[in-house]
Amino acid sequence: MALCKLNTFMNVLRNNRQYPTVCKIVTNTNNNKYLFPIVCPQRWLFHESHRKGGYNTEKKVSNIEHMKNGFKMLKEELQLFKQEVKDLIETDPLLIARPGETDLVWCFNEASTLEKFVTTSDSDHNEGFSKCSLEMSEAGRARFHGYLDVRVPKDGRIKKAGYCAMRSKRIRKSFKRPATFDWHLYNTLVLKIRGDGRSYLLNVSCEGYYDITWNDIYHYVLYTRGGPYWQIAKIPFSKFVLGSKGRLQDKQTRMRFDRVTHFGISCGDKIPGNFDLEIEYVGLEFDPTHDEEFAYEMYKTGKYIVGV
Repeated sequence: MALCKLNTFMNVLRNNRQYPTVCKIVTNTNNNKYLFPIVCPQRWLFHESHRKGGYNTEKKVSNIEHMKNGFKMLKEELQLFKQEVKDLIETDPLLIARPGETDLVWCFNEASTLEKFVTTSDSDHNEGFSKCSLEMSEAGRARFHGYLDVRVPKDGRIKKAGYCAMRSKRIRKSFKRPATFDWHLYNTLVLKIRGDGRSYLLNVSCEGYYDITWNDIYHYVLYTRGGPYWQIAKIPFSKFVLGSKGRLQDKQTRMRFDRVTHFGISCGDKIPGNFDLEIEYVGLEFDPTHDEEFAYEMYKTGKYIVGV
């Protein structure tokens, strides 16, 4: 909650005749320097204080528990640090992506790969009744399934409901240092999936350093066909459109391939019922015949017309 100095604002409150009782209570504060806004405090915030926009799901752990957990993970972190040093000495980066070959990022043939993803739905935040889970299917692949419920809770606060999502965890180096994916050698996203006829939303997050870019996500609608057959979907990165907090942006920019932090799939087509999506792998490919940088036409507008 931000603080507001008692200069012009206090004079406005004293002269406000629309709500004299409230203004009298507020102006009779014992603090001579600052005033705490008691109505709609979020309107006074200039910056985003939390990366998840207020959805704080972190568990509060004492310092002793932090130390115990740290000692348990020390062996694993040292192994990661050893591998980092080995890769640094070898200095053998991938310089060329072979056309026509798919480099796998996640291959869901083992249950350990599912631990790199998390699932969430509106019911996790008491904002709906949808449920979802990510587990191994009978075919030995990842199965993202659940029930999409569009009912709105009768709390007078939620206007829309009905979403389920899976998202990759933030990749980290040793000792929990944050890292990013580097996809600058590729221009196409490849997925092998088996759907149920629904449309899903592919999400590629490119979190930046500043809070204004924490929610920058590139979206693309993935249409699946029902039935027992697998399908391979190849989507150029130029087809992804920039959005923030679920809203498409007026000023579009191409994706930062060296700053990719998360990849996810969400279901929110407003059709209540069960959904089921099997995923075999998620990979990257370089297509030399595709030279498009951004697929959507942008118009030059005057200053102070849109967010430019």
